[in-house]
Amino acid sequence: MTDLTASISAAPSLQRRFEGRALRSLVLTTLVWLLAVVASVPLFSVLYMLITRGGARLSLEVFTELPPTGFETGGGFGNALAGTFVMVGIAAAIAVPVGIMAAVFLAELGPDSKLANAARFAAKMLTGLPSILAGVFAYALVVVTTGTYSAPAGGVALAVLMLPIVVLTAEESMKMVPKIMKDAAYGMGCTRSQVIWKIVLPTGLPAILTGVMLAVARAAGETAPLLFTALFSNYWIYHEGSLSMMNPTASLSVLIYNFSGMPFDNQLELAWAASLVLVMIVLIVNVVSRIFGKPKF
Repeated sequence: MTDLTASISAAPSLQRRFEGRALRSLVLTTLVWLLAVVASVPLFSVLYMLITRGGARLSLEVFTELPPTGFETGGGFGNALAGTFVMVGIAAAIAVPVGIMAAVFLAELGPDSKLANAARFAAKMLTGLPSILAGVFAYALVVVTTGTYSAPAGGVALAVLMLPIVVLTAEESMKMVPKIMKDAAYGMGCTRSQVIWKIVLPTGLPAILTGVMLAVARAAGETAPLLFTALFSNYWIYHEGSLSMMNPTASLSVLIYNFSGMPFDNQLELAWAASLVLVMIVLIVNVVSRIFGKPKF
């Protein structure tokens, strides 16, 4: 009887405690949602401005014509779009294979070695490297050597910025692969290289692709490194049936930088349209990576 009485008397206190926890949970959940909405306001405001101001200028003409000069009307940024794709492609061709191979060493082959610790420290330091210093490095390495501004020089500068992101995200994705999967593969007689190629890389592929897309997004929007390496051009990179790689090359980010400071409405409208296109490119690349970035066994 005493135990029953104690239980009955304790019930209200437990109920009050539960109600207090539920109230705190409700308050904190509401606060998180409010903070999320507040944080998304700048993003959606920028998207709204890009769509309203840049979308009005989008047409087939802006993708197929060269930039206007001075008081000219019309024109487009087709050469800048092509130059951006070429230089980001060069940067990805350099940074992605090197970064993934470095991540394999850091995560699987020698994770605790002195070389791995030094490489990991260097990669973390490079993530905070000002982009303009990457441009200075590529200028000294490529532009001074070749004697000209070029798309490969711009690609090297962007690769320096992409590399640490690819290395660190790929390493973390490989570390998240369950150890039991690797142990099972070793138990079946697989070699270390087979485990890496058949288990570790396919399982960590979605996270690796996410890191690659983050690196591509950063590279596509960089301006300062390209001012030192690729400069700008009012001509097509594809000329007379071949790619004119070893000449100054246009890019969307530099075009936006140049046109945003001009006192001409036509150039300002093209800058807004180019900004919208650049954002859409990043969005499409991320969506594609999500669709096709599934592990394959």
